[in-house]
Amino acid sequence: MIRIDSISKQNGHQILFVEASAALNRGEKIGLVGPNGAGKTTLFRMICGREETDEGQVSTDRGISIGYFSQDVGEMQGRSAVAEVMEGAGPVSAVAAEMAQLEAAMADPARIDEMDDIITRYGEVQAQFEKLDGYAQDARAREVLAGLSFSQEMMDGDVGKLSGGWKMRVALARILLMRPDAMLLDEPSNHLDLESLIWLEKFLRGYEGLLLMTSHDREFMNRIVTKIVEIDGGELTSYSGDYEFYEQQRALAEKQQQASFERQQAMLAKELNFIARFKARASHAAQVQSRVKKLEKIDRVEPPKRRVSVAFDFAPAPRSGEDVVTLAQVHKGYGTRQIYSDLDFQIRRKERWCIMGVNGAGKSTLLKLIAGTAEPDQGSVAIGASVKMGYFAQHAMELLNGDHSVFESLENAFPQATQGSLRNLAGAFGFSGDDIEKKCRVLSGGEKARLVMAQMLFDPPNFLVLDEPTNHLDLLTKEMLIKALSEFEGTMLFVSHDRHFLAALSNRVLELTPEGLQQYGGGYTEYVERTGYEAPGLQD
Repeated sequence: MIRIDSISKQNGHQILFVEASAALNRGEKIGLVGPNGAGKTTLFRMICGREETDEGQVSTDRGISIGYFSQDVGEMQGRSAVAEVMEGAGPVSAVAAEMAQLEAAMADPARIDEMDDIITRYGEVQAQFEKLDGYAQDARAREVLAGLSFSQEMMDGDVGKLSGGWKMRVALARILLMRPDAMLLDEPSNHLDLESLIWLEKFLRGYEGLLLMTSHDREFMNRIVTKIVEIDGGELTSYSGDYEFYEQQRALAEKQQQASFERQQAMLAKELNFIARFKARASHAAQVQSRVKKLEKIDRVEPPKRRVSVAFDFAPAPRSGEDVVTLAQVHKGYGTRQIYSDLDFQIRRKERWCIMGVNGAGKSTLLKLIAGTAEPDQGSVAIGASVKMGYFAQHAMELLNGDHSVFESLENAFPQATQGSLRNLAGAFGFSGDDIEKKCRVLSGGEKARLVMAQMLFDPPNFLVLDEPTNHLDLLTKEMLIKALSEFEGTMLFVSHDRHFLAALSNRVLELTPEGLQQYGGGYTEYVERTGYEAPGLQD
């Protein structure tokens, strides 16, 4: 269906592909993986014809349709979310737009004199809309948007008024409605809540075309893909199986390659030692020459490529009191909307609470109340004795000064710290070499998240309040964070839509429901077993 034949590609001084090849076949569900900057997005763009290869070619079967979802959604405004989604459905979208204009004209008293012509034209356009199966398309568009957590009001409102994250969902819905022969999805799991993520999983499992996708959510990847294509060192390597199987196979291959490398190095050392000992002896000249020629012909085994991984290292935090946070009789609302009424909740030392709830249930609001960035309308929020809080919020990344470098940001946050300790801190969070001089305005979302975490954890807290901490982190960095947080000895309260993160770190679950708080002992895995659903919005 799509063939990648001996492609080479270079961006500036960076070599992305060197004679790389792969075959992507109809019906396959493929996860595309590789380190940041390896060339995943470039490969998508070459398949779509938006970028050229330097050498080799990417070819597709004649007549196949390709839908490409990228993180760059472009401008959206002036029409409804439904109309924007139907834009990907071909001519029906233009007909739907004209129908909407004619309906507005029929309701305009100022155009009463034109009404006969407007009604006549409306009849013609409506007939064309029916012929194109437009009403079914409209229903399907609404079904997809509902799956991605849109309300009816949001579907029919001006798409230009939506936030960037919701516009991403509109762009994703457009590709899903198209149902092309080949679907290329670059990080479709970004910006989705847990309910939307699980709906999308089900949709993609039922999709019959070729799927090629990237994702930083390992659980999402594991449930969908049956093949992995890895980009590493300019090569494309295919593995049958899900992401977990790929990790096992890659680790096994690395172990085998390391063993082969070490065996060959031992043999080479032995041969070189013989040559060095006897090269001056005429009696051994033939043997020495024979071994020199043998070494010249040997194919050298390369050591396995080592992934550079971030190592988060928490310094021990001071111990807090047993009562970390106590909320009593808390009321909180925005305008006429009441979020909490008579809320009572307590967090004790070493508890790790994850908060569950549908969109708008008040998850982030609860974190803000506890972090002190929002005040209750009534009631009290009391922080316990010797509690030192670290708060990670999405807006913290927007507050970074774009003109400051990574190092300057750390220096301004900790003016008393030595340069050496700050460089060590930056290195621990993945900023080494020239990266430490990068301006904040050019940092990726993942780099900004790491910098904010570095600032939060340098002077170690004993109570972590985390609002979607993994949103922008790649799979490798996320694994390192989970490993570090599992060893953290303090207290945690967090919101996340990453099920691997939830299962690995929680030992308590707080579910926000319209009827009030539901508390569950045990972590996310036990919560799923007890309730029978993975997210509150999925319950029957």
